[in-house]
Amino acid sequence: MFVTIDERISQAEALLMRTEERRQRLAGPLEAKEARSELGQFFTPLPVARFIAGLLDLPSHGTIRLLDPGAGIGSLTAAVVARVMCERPTVSVELVAFEVDPDLEPHLRKTLEDCQKTALSAGIEVRAETRQADFIEWASEEISGSLLSRPAALFSACVMNPPYRKVNNGGADHRALQRVGLNVSNLYAAFLALASRLLDEGGQLAAITPRSFANGVYFKPFREFFLREMAFDRLHVYEERGHVFAEAQVLQENVVFRATRQQPGPTVFLSSSARSAEESTEREVPYGAVVRDGDPNLFVRIPVDDDATAVAEYVAELPAQLTDLGIKVSTGRVVDFRARQHLRMDAEAGTVPLIYPTHLRNGRVVWPQPKSKKPNALLANQETASLLLPSGTYVLVKRFTAKEERRRVVACLVTSSDLPGARVAFENHLNVYHCGGEGLPDDLARGLAAFLNSSVVDRYVRQFSGHTQINAADLQHLRYPSVGDLEEAGRSLSGVETPNEYDFLEDLVDRPAPMSSLTGVLS
Repeated sequence: MFVTIDERISQAEALLMRTEERRQRLAGPLEAKEARSELGQFFTPLPVARFIAGLLDLPSHGTIRLLDPGAGIGSLTAAVVARVMCERPTVSVELVAFEVDPDLEPHLRKTLEDCQKTALSAGIEVRAETRQADFIEWASEEISGSLLSRPAALFSACVMNPPYRKVNNGGADHRALQRVGLNVSNLYAAFLALASRLLDEGGQLAAITPRSFANGVYFKPFREFFLREMAFDRLHVYEERGHVFAEAQVLQENVVFRATRQQPGPTVFLSSSARSAEESTEREVPYGAVVRDGDPNLFVRIPVDDDATAVAEYVAELPAQLTDLGIKVSTGRVVDFRARQHLRMDAEAGTVPLIYPTHLRNGRVVWPQPKSKKPNALLANQETASLLLPSGTYVLVKRFTAKEERRRVVACLVTSSDLPGARVAFENHLNVYHCGGEGLPDDLARGLAAFLNSSVVDRYVRQFSGHTQINAADLQHLRYPSVGDLEEAGRSLSGVETPNEYDFLEDLVDRPAPMSSLTGVLS
């Protein structure tokens, strides 16, 4: 049976439209279900499914053995089949699609049956298998007990929009992952790691996931494993946070990528777009610009433009680590729900100031905040003694910033003159820079706050951190100017107390403005 190119394209487009209509019909009732949130799964819109399927390098002949480990209603699989119909009519497809939710499995089956019938009408063979099963449980069994020994290769390609949910300690997923020696904190990382073990040499994985795997201590074991198995070929970021899964009200920064089971190539393609349907900008960078040689933490950076590359190179050349400065950074010691009985809304006899992020205003601590819903004080007694620090000069960085804040890193100074008494307590949503549990020298602290509040640091952090959380580990792994340069900047700021101090700090560190030189007071 002869089918023209135009007929195949028309049939493929109709398949995609039917699949998208099925997704839209189900998105409201099913994504609103409590179980949908519990499973951490969200359906893939058509523009995103097209994009992910388009990342795969299709063979010119033979068979694609395709895995879709969290298939939902099958949008990604349908997008791959449609692309084969349009571009590789001589290629057959063997696919396995997993879906753990029994409510979704019948809809997935309909999509796969539609894929088979539509492809067959164009003379293309598609053999499809639906498994209403837990992919993690199945994959851990397939891998047979140890990630050191590979199973027989099963797939040549994988597409996925994996579930976004924490792995519950002691739960079935956690036990299955322990059996294969995999230590990950989120299901999406588990899906990526297990799928990479089930690929042929040269097998490709195209996925959309949260960007949080790119940095942080919790995802370091995942990065160590994944980057031993896989190499990135392409990374794409959406500039508008939360747009991709807006229907499900998911405020998550996502990254789309393709990785191949092979040694890293010389370059990686990076791209970005404001929204999923809009035209993207693209550039090619050395692989080391994404995963830097010698980086013990294996952060994954995405410098999407020349300015970002210049920033990354500048920060990499800074001379100091925190240990060189004699400084440490830790999360605040007070976890309020654990210290609830010792919290006080207002200061009273026997209390010390308790600092929350709400007390940080325009680069300084403003305490107390009488109208705040947060406590202003903590009882000082034997039970809370380990939570207190001596009064002094500290640099504080919010662990979480609101999406409307123009800086990802928001640093503030607090000095002994800002607060009464000889001791102070910092709540757990703050990162605290200190010298062995005591305050910093004033000039050093002012210069450090200036550096942290600079656009250089902001642009650098955004390359690997796609969320609004900044952990102490991220700040520990940052490189810093020398003590002398920080103190010089701090002396320049001595006595500055204006409402525009935040801007002054930024100007001090960033001047002169051109990103090509990145010189100035801290160069």
